[in-house]
Amino acid sequence: MTAAEEWRRGWGVVLACFVGFSFLSLMTGTVSMFIQPISKEFGWSRTLIASGVSIGAVATTLGSPFAGLLFDRFGPRKLAIPGVTITALSIAAFSFANGSPAQWFALWFIYAFVSLMAKGTLWTAAVANVFDKSRGLALGITFSGSALTSVLLPPLTIWLIDEVGWRMTYVWLGLGWGGMTLLASVLFLYDLRDKPAGGAASAQTPAEARAELPGLTLGEAWRNSALWRIGISTVLTMVLTLGLSIHLVPILGAAGVSRTNAAWLLSLAGIAGLAGKLVSGVMLDRFRPNWIGGLTLGTTALAFGLLIDGIRSPALIVFAMLVNGYTTGTKIQVVSYLTARYGGMRNYGTLVGVMNGAMASGLIVGPVYAGLVFDMTGGYGLFLITGTVGSIICGLLLFSLPAYPDWSGTASAPEPEQPREATA
Repeated sequence: MTAAEEWRRGWGVVLACFVGFSFLSLMTGTVSMFIQPISKEFGWSRTLIASGVSIGAVATTLGSPFAGLLFDRFGPRKLAIPGVTITALSIAAFSFANGSPAQWFALWFIYAFVSLMAKGTLWTAAVANVFDKSRGLALGITFSGSALTSVLLPPLTIWLIDEVGWRMTYVWLGLGWGGMTLLASVLFLYDLRDKPAGGAASAQTPAEARAELPGLTLGEAWRNSALWRIGISTVLTMVLTLGLSIHLVPILGAAGVSRTNAAWLLSLAGIAGLAGKLVSGVMLDRFRPNWIGGLTLGTTALAFGLLIDGIRSPALIVFAMLVNGYTTGTKIQVVSYLTARYGGMRNYGTLVGVMNGAMASGLIVGPVYAGLVFDMTGGYGLFLITGTVGSIICGLLLFSLPAYPDWSGTASAPEPEQPREATA
């Protein structure tokens, strides 16, 4: 099947997953805007507020592999419709926060647990299952949903907080964005188990259909060194970049940027992110994907380094935001693509669920680490230096990957890491 035929068959899936990814990014994409009003009302430290994200991430870390198993067994559609519904309600429930830290942590834990059925594994599994020749571009457009969130959410959230208060802002964002996502899922979301290429109903069970997909068994994946390197780089980069994302508005505030201007800078970064996802998607289909991934993660070092006190300037802050926007989310796109190429589609949901769990562990450590650095030193300098060095290490890990296997024409794995040279 050609790339054009894939798009004629699967454009609706990409549209639904694009909207789904925008919804997925809603909570972590707005925490930075809520820090100051919630801290003012309850008298909480930034570490406590950011810790809510980390507590919720524990549920995501533990539950993502299990969610991946469900996606492999049932397919994305059967999980998306109830998953999006209860996730929207759990976001709106944040409006009931009463100043109790225990309740705040519980709200984050419940959100993280119920949203497992609407996480990135769902949307990337649907796209990766329908697309092969144009998988990089299709995933790039899908991940652009989070870039759309980055463009629209900062000014929208600031405006809503100023107009209706932070409590009703959670209600408007949760039910409004969630309703749009639910509609798109009902109309367009499927994968090959729901709608076979020939148009006829499949007589196979989901397990039989999955067994015919090419890729590693779970045992082979566990022993695959390339997947281990992808996982290690994933954990490290998410610890650093999620810490930056959650504390970005306060970091910009320390550089003399007002909350309103910070919101517009985040929107500018979102535009750069949209371009980054599309450009990366095309390049992943054309060049060695580990080179593209290594370059992306290595470049993230600039976003940290240019914000360090003594280096930053108004022009460099804008450039750092553009770099941060370009690379944010593209990292998850690269991980999803590399997991599909090195692990195949046989157990893709489970494998990418493990990767998503690793990424969620970044939410456990990153925001708390950045908050502790601020609370203990009075600034974010040490955190920014750590991010600069760590991003370079992550890039080198991906550059070291071998060429990915050729899965075409076989449902079983070739010898692990048997290379197929990608063409440049």
